[in-house]
Amino acid sequence: MYVVVLVKPHKIFKRGASDLFLEMPISFTEAALGSELEVPTISGKKAMLKVPAGTQTDTIFKLKGLGVKEINSSRIGDLYVKAIVKTPASLSKKQKELFEELSRLDGFKEREGFFSGFKRKFSK
Repeated sequence: MYVVVLVKPHKIFKRGASDLFLEMPISFTEAALGSELEVPTISGKKAMLKVPAGTQTDTIFKLKGLGVKEINSSRIGDLYVKAIVKTPASLSKKQKELFEELSRLDGFKEREGFFSGFKRKFSK
């Protein structure tokens, strides 16, 4: 006798053996300043995830023991949470003013260095 078990896909979790994977949208301010977020789990309970200041999109956090129990084992997989930083699509006048002020203060110059490296390489 053969038994075939099919696992129905979940709405928010992806599965890899006993590990679960979740993409979690976080706001720009939560990523920049850091925050503590509630994360759904397969059991229905919420887990807390501490997101450090400066978190970038695609950063993956591991929540140990919040995956699926392995068959014929006592091992429980882990839950991997991928942060997806959501940039605001529209801003109020006040938000725009604050972002413009932030832009003046942060002095972001990496792009200039990035392009000048190409310029030097191809101008020879």
